[in-house]
Amino acid sequence: MRIIVTGLIGQYAFGGVTWDYMQYVLGFLALGHDVWYLEDTSTWAYDPVKQEPSADCSHNTGYLARVMREFDLGDRWIYRNGADGTYHGVSDQIEAERILASADVLANVSGACWLREPTAAIPLKLFLDGDPMFTHISLSADPSSEFAQRIAAHERHYSFGLNVGSPDCHVPTCGLQWRPTVQPVALDWWKKTLMPAGAVHIAADAWTTVMNWASYAPKDFAGQAYGQKDIEFGRFVDLPSLTSEKFVLAMGQGVGQNRPTEMLEKKGWTIIEPDVHIPDYASYHDFLSNSKGEWSIAKNGYVRSRSGWFSCRSACYLAAGKPVIIQDTGWTDHLPAGDGVMAFDTPEQAAGALAAIASNYSHHCRAARSFAEKYFDAAKVCAELLE
Repeated sequence: MRIIVTGLIGQYAFGGVTWDYMQYVLGFLALGHDVWYLEDTSTWAYDPVKQEPSADCSHNTGYLARVMREFDLGDRWIYRNGADGTYHGVSDQIEAERILASADVLANVSGACWLREPTAAIPLKLFLDGDPMFTHISLSADPSSEFAQRIAAHERHYSFGLNVGSPDCHVPTCGLQWRPTVQPVALDWWKKTLMPAGAVHIAADAWTTVMNWASYAPKDFAGQAYGQKDIEFGRFVDLPSLTSEKFVLAMGQGVGQNRPTEMLEKKGWTIIEPDVHIPDYASYHDFLSNSKGEWSIAKNGYVRSRSGWFSCRSACYLAAGKPVIIQDTGWTDHLPAGDGVMAFDTPEQAAGALAAIASNYSHHCRAARSFAEKYFDAAKVCAELLE
């Protein structure tokens, strides 16, 4: 089949974003399908150098072209600039719409593609939600909104919220059938070295993660506020005092540039700037692969709603053979916690998990890779989307 995968690789030319979308392309390719990558957000490009929207998409398309060459996609990509409607990666609009008109499946990852006539006409449209509870709050706020109508226009709806629809989950279904799914991971790519060898890596011997202090403001639903990682982090801010392990966090400033850097560093956390240390897909891969493992909290909304969210980033750590210790959002109802992957609800549980993995580190590294092979293999995950 001809499958169109949508994303935000050019729009937000950052490391983790690239992997989130590219691994869907690689998964469908591994199944033998004819795969194209499409970027059509109907918005202006974001310039990460100037840190502002821009009518000039040359930085974005340049990065996207580089990524496509790295992953052997050549010119099998289409970028539509929202500022002027011009197409890049293909010769012109006629060629782009010819490709879209011949497609069998649209994999709309995180709803990145706002459906226009060419994409709305694709027979099977998959909406893949990576932000459970927050997507659903927006849906429930106004079922007649353009946002809600565009999501409803897809034939199937999937979510990283493995618990959505379960009795103990507070995520509203909004009248849609949400099927559980996880991040596909291109396993072979996480055995590779993408950056040249050099000095001791900043992540060496440290538990790391990549996060924003707060990606956006809290959202209210049914009398409850559902917030971001800053709320959950407050519960674990003293964790370094409970363990001898080292922590290096690539942490964005968040909404309003309100990250309390000085306080965090006094508590024992090393904070680095993501745009400096992991600006692209290769440095992101390098950071994860050189870490001791991942320790991470989840967004307060994922935890409070008991969504069952499991991080796409954590899946990449596992594929790199790095153990993960991650907050329980309800994902333990669907995926086994134990060897290579541990869950926690309290600082004491987190400290205990750190000690347990450190005492038998090689075993947990092997178990982490096996876990990724069993649950996140890109071909398997993408095949399930097409069943």
